[in-house]
Amino acid sequence: MSVVDPHRRSFLLASMALAACRKLPETPGAAPVTTPPDDAGFDAATIAAAERVAGVRYTEAERGAMALVVAAGVRRAAARRTLALTDDDAPATRFDPRLPGRAYGPPRTEIRVGFDDVPLPRADDDVAFAPLRQQGGWLRRRRITAVRLAELHLDRLRTTGARLSCVARTTEDLAREQAIAADRAFARGADLGPLHGIPWGCKDIIDTRGIATTWGAEPFAGRVPDADATVVERMHRAGAVLCAKLTTGALAYGDLWDGGVTRNPWNLHEGASGSSAGPAAAVAAGLVGFAIGSETLGSIVSPSMRCGVTGLRPTFGRVPRTGCMPLCWSLDKLGPITRSVEDALWVLAAMQGVDDRDPSVIRAPLVYDGSDDVRGLRIGWFPAHFEGDDATARLDRAALDALRRRGATLVECALPALPYDALSTTLLAEAAAAFEPLTLGDDDDALRWQGAEAWPNTFRAARFITAIDLVNAERLRRVVMRAMQDIFDDVAVIVGPSFAGPMLLVTNMTGHPCVVVRTGFAMRTPEPSTDGRPPEDTTPFAAPHGITAWGRLFDEGTLARVGVALEREFVEAQARRPMI
Repeated sequence: MSVVDPHRRSFLLASMALAACRKLPETPGAAPVTTPPDDAGFDAATIAAAERVAGVRYTEAERGAMALVVAAGVRRAAARRTLALTDDDAPATRFDPRLPGRAYGPPRTEIRVGFDDVPLPRADDDVAFAPLRQQGGWLRRRRITAVRLAELHLDRLRTTGARLSCVARTTEDLAREQAIAADRAFARGADLGPLHGIPWGCKDIIDTRGIATTWGAEPFAGRVPDADATVVERMHRAGAVLCAKLTTGALAYGDLWDGGVTRNPWNLHEGASGSSAGPAAAVAAGLVGFAIGSETLGSIVSPSMRCGVTGLRPTFGRVPRTGCMPLCWSLDKLGPITRSVEDALWVLAAMQGVDDRDPSVIRAPLVYDGSDDVRGLRIGWFPAHFEGDDATARLDRAALDALRRRGATLVECALPALPYDALSTTLLAEAAAAFEPLTLGDDDDALRWQGAEAWPNTFRAARFITAIDLVNAERLRRVVMRAMQDIFDDVAVIVGPSFAGPMLLVTNMTGHPCVVVRTGFAMRTPEPSTDGRPPEDTTPFAAPHGITAWGRLFDEGTLARVGVALEREFVEAQARRPMI
């Protein structure tokens, strides 16, 4: 490291400040720059006031010297804002969940799941709630047509979907067109894969060409994309039939969207949780065969728990996000929401793969064999997360007992004592950066929810995260990645309550995959809405309860083996349907 002469250092600081005070060059087509005047008041008193926000303390002499540099930084930020960035302009720094010197994932892609040969039920409800292996079997044996299957689901979307407030808009014309094409393909002997002819819906942050995608937020009410997201293109190629855009909490937070609150199919007096609220509610109520949601911090896990469905959050980097609303580039993940684990594997196989337009995507095969079980599999658990004597704690312990009965080896694990909450710094900073124009243009005032925990206030407060704190939060992230690798060197899967301890935050930050599986029901009172409003009726009800399994990076196949084992142990819980 070279040593800079103190006089030269003072000259450089002064030069930076002077350069920042010069007239900024104009960028063709850019909006006018809003910059503070040359006498913007960056003096020692200003620095002293800012110290409380940054949590530091300087001397009076240091404050005076810093004022010049701070003024220069403000000018540089103003210059940068003259460039209108698009959603495709991801940061140049790219998060990779893999640690150097490690091998991850299987050598090839292979999903071994067959279609069931069972009679077609007489009741439409029984058809709608059937797993994909049954719906696909009926389609291939001509017991039902793709057109009939689509119409059945479109009718449910119009009726039950309205009661749940889980449908942003139906895509009836497209669905009928795709269903006709699916039947014609079957008639000529073409089979596009396990999703061929299956009705589905996608979260309303995923672009669909010519169909409004408004992110559940008032400022984007007129937004109509001119291209499909990559995952939508892949579903089209797989022959799936898009029937609806499903609701998302505004800007992917909670279950409150610009059309109301998405309801839990098990109790209409509470929300479906979020932000993949619409996909989870629609799948739980048999409105679509499967749905695609997204997660940054719990947006697949939470509504899957609330609505009692299977949510599979893939390894970060497995599925491209091109054409989806960016919230946090180093955290956002797209994943399937289904009524069974094997359904989710089929959907994931069709979604995954390299896309040159998303720099985060990593080529990684996916392997699952439905004949495999969990005998001899080492499964970790954290004893402290299974304490308590309420109904949910008993259900969680029952899941461990079930895996023991199935032949798995249960291994006690422990997380090191680390300041895990500090990891959220990255999420807050990236989200505020993604929606900087919304904040600076005061368009965030149009959002319905304006509470202290709502996005508008969060985005504003994130302006005061220091660059040093953000960089060091990323260094902490690396420490946590190594800690998780140490655990996964000993066990193949970790099982635990979905929201116990720091695992939801930790595994989202490290990029590890997880699956949520329903294991039973427990009595509880309805939860308040995302914005804190209490439910109108607080009568206790039997709410679905699930457990989460977390897996090694790019090893969703082993994770699915654990999920299927739990499904087979809790058959009665899996069979129950919401009475809506």
